[in-house]
Amino acid sequence: MKIKNNLSQLSVMLIIAVALTACDNKIKAGSKQPANNKKPNIVLVLTDDQGYGDLSIHGNPIVKTPAIDTLAKESVSLTNYHVAPTCSPTRAGLLTGRWNNRTGVWHTIMGRSILRANEQTLANLLKDNGYQTAMFGKWHLGDNYPYRPQDRGFDMAYYHGAGGVGQTPDHWDNAYFDDVFSRNGVKESATGFVTDVLFNEAIDYIESVKQSDTPFFTFISANAPHGPMHAPEKYAKMYADENISIKEQHFFGMITNIDDNVAKIRRYLDKENLTNNTIFIFTTDNGTSTGHKVFNANMRGAKNSEYDGGHRVPFFIHWPQGNLAHNTSVDRITSMVDVVPTLLSLSNSKPANVNFDGISITPLLKNPNIESWPSRTLITDSQRVLHPKKWRKSAVMTDKWRLINGKELYDIKADPSQSNDISAKHVETVNKLRAEYDNWWQDISHNFGEPTAIPIGNAQANPVQLTSHDWLGDNAQVPWQQSQIRRAIREKDGKHKGYWYINVETEGMYSFELRRWPPEVDLEIIKGMPAAPPSTGQRAFRETKGEAFHALKANMMIGGESQQTDVSPTDKYVRFTVKLNKGKNKLVATFINENSDELGAYYVSVEKLK
Repeated sequence: MKIKNNLSQLSVMLIIAVALTACDNKIKAGSKQPANNKKPNIVLVLTDDQGYGDLSIHGNPIVKTPAIDTLAKESVSLTNYHVAPTCSPTRAGLLTGRWNNRTGVWHTIMGRSILRANEQTLANLLKDNGYQTAMFGKWHLGDNYPYRPQDRGFDMAYYHGAGGVGQTPDHWDNAYFDDVFSRNGVKESATGFVTDVLFNEAIDYIESVKQSDTPFFTFISANAPHGPMHAPEKYAKMYADENISIKEQHFFGMITNIDDNVAKIRRYLDKENLTNNTIFIFTTDNGTSTGHKVFNANMRGAKNSEYDGGHRVPFFIHWPQGNLAHNTSVDRITSMVDVVPTLLSLSNSKPANVNFDGISITPLLKNPNIESWPSRTLITDSQRVLHPKKWRKSAVMTDKWRLINGKELYDIKADPSQSNDISAKHVETVNKLRAEYDNWWQDISHNFGEPTAIPIGNAQANPVQLTSHDWLGDNAQVPWQQSQIRRAIREKDGKHKGYWYINVETEGMYSFELRRWPPEVDLEIIKGMPAAPPSTGQRAFRETKGEAFHALKANMMIGGESQQTDVSPTDKYVRFTVKLNKGKNKLVATFINENSDELGAYYVSVEKLK
């Protein structure tokens, strides 16, 4: 009888074990819910030129952002989070965890938006820790090898050129709708509004990798609401009854379109049972470019400003499985350089040998009221010049103080609008903060004199397409967007001052093709072109008529040696063939008309010949 009972118990246990095994196999085969021990997925949404006050949850009286408002209520909000006051510098700091000036990025053009090759990005670091990585949208840290997103740790990169749709390196005549993008360097056409396209591509990517045991990092870097302001008409019409300009209607329309896309991707994550173990971040790259005339959350300044309105931006982080605080605000000062070390900490990932300028704020995310949190001094600035200048448009920041340009002092808690300079009453504080800046400047300025060179002659990228967006040169006119190309913009004195800084990686013969128009246009050098059709909202870059430049000669100088040749009326490009030694050089390429006026060759293709 005892044996029988034992056998019965054993039979029951075997049945349960078989059932559990079958259930476990079924879960492994069909379930979309990640295992608890899997590293978290990461979705990072970064919008462009949207400020702290451009959200209804922060008090904006007209903008409609219900989805982002909901996200904020479910997240930890960093209410004292600071970036750089412009696009590329923020991206450099955000993706490396290091001060952007240290990485060679302090401008948005002039070769100063190119992230140095020795820097490790968040994508590099996560990939080394087992992540699949992808980015969608605006990169703005270099358009040539080895600076492209696919060279910087992203397995898949879907992006437009330069810092915005319709800028000089972007595909010709892109204007926010039905544009041409690059997928890992190969151009392809898309249908629809740019923000919709980018979020749809991101969702398609997640759909393709979600079943893998490998976590994913998806970086959605929206071009919107960067100007020119082109929103789908149904979104702009939402603001037609407000007493605001067409530009502002489309600006806020672009933001509401972003909001709808945030809702869409969050619904997708919910449907696929991915939300629980996905770190979802929404933030922006600098202060508002346009919305401050409507509402600026009681801040002074906007994009490119050293005052808080230029660099204090929204930041919401949501991760249910990570036990982050819910519907909570962190008012301690934080920075873009904290994001990489924080995400590495949250994902239990080990960094390579990187000296971060930021710190992990994980303790704050889990306990915003932690008393042991240290006092910090953080610094941001807006250079936007060829060579950085000490104290230029700078802010030295603590939880209490803002030292502006090394002179003005504000108590940010008592005076958030920075309207009452109290430097004369707090000389000791001014001197202390100035000393902090001096130490920071000395630490980051060692490599300021060395521009980031664009390689030629590397097998990974041959030929290389150079554009005027990356011209260097004191007092040089730098045509960074396509309406300037169409207008044949150049120096007023008729003498060209811009140059590319290149690195010849292998000795040999090189072909240089100088063009007035980009290769996809296939137009003669001397010809103009008609204006292209308009887009919605503001005047599109492509609506500018293309001016003719009656070039008679073409000139190229590299390494101090110059060549010149005639330009015929039928030439679409002029070619020079040169033997080059290894090393870094300045490259100057120009067209010359009958008045000896010089027009820089806006587009130059360089190929290492076999």
